[in-house]
Amino acid sequence: MFPTTIPHGRTARRLAWVHLPPLVRRAVEQRLGAPVVEAVSQGGGFTPGFASVLTCADGTRAFVKAASVKAQRPFAESYREESVALAGLPAAVPAPGLLWAEEVEEWFVLATEHVEARAPHRPWTDADLAAASALLVTTAELLTPAPACFTTTAEEEFGSWPALWTRLEHPHAAELAALTARYGDVVAGETLVHTDVRDDNILVRPDGTALLCDWNWPVRGAAWLDSLLLLIGPRGDGLDVDAHLAAHPLLADVPPEHLDVFLALVLGYFTLSASQPTPRTSPYVRTAQAWQRDVLDDWLAERRGWDR
Repeated sequence: MFPTTIPHGRTARRLAWVHLPPLVRRAVEQRLGAPVVEAVSQGGGFTPGFASVLTCADGTRAFVKAASVKAQRPFAESYREESVALAGLPAAVPAPGLLWAEEVEEWFVLATEHVEARAPHRPWTDADLAAASALLVTTAELLTPAPACFTTTAEEEFGSWPALWTRLEHPHAAELAALTARYGDVVAGETLVHTDVRDDNILVRPDGTALLCDWNWPVRGAAWLDSLLLLIGPRGDGLDVDAHLAAHPLLADVPPEHLDVFLALVLGYFTLSASQPTPRTSPYVRTAQAWQRDVLDDWLAERRGWDR
């Protein structure tokens, strides 16, 4: 288990409802059909955009995100991409449905259905891991083949990552570089994969089933990629993910070397990301990336027989 001081569920520094321009608030209320009487900001995640559950005077609720196209352009574009992805998902996919999305007064705003649910417990529990794992098996089944509107491939999305090991310091950098050089054949596939699977993008409902949120960067790739990414957090929290992996319907038959290739690829990403300056708007993002880096490094050391 890797101890952490990350305040799970309270990592975001977000805009509140009162921070949105009056014209934007008015437009949101018009789209929702009633005045907003309560706004509960969501503390998980690492982006500074507005993200709140809004309760209206008629009792209805919606989850609304918003970001300034000028002052928060990367996040506004991310929300725009998410709205396009949600619109392209089949209705059966276990994800909160898109209600509407539009640009208002140089703010991009999107609304999804409100779901009575919670984030997985941290530390992870076996029950929450089972729920999240079942969710990803279902999404892989429903999204194979990927809907035609999704054209970006995993080979394209991760294309720059193998080169990271030519400039990152690591006792086994040469081995990691050799592993990631083979990434193309490993990550290729015809399943739509989420690529950002972690606890703050998962919702567990009261009946024990789970939903997958924040579809910002889906790509066409191997069906098992999301299921392996899911295991980083649980392994860091002390669960026996190797036993889980061995019994998993998507992961059990993947060649171990292929799993190592993808783990090495993601390790490079987190190693580089964790070394960057901490943005003022997201004080915990580098700490979270460094924690995932350390979990992956330890996992690969165990799998590859490195000295730890």
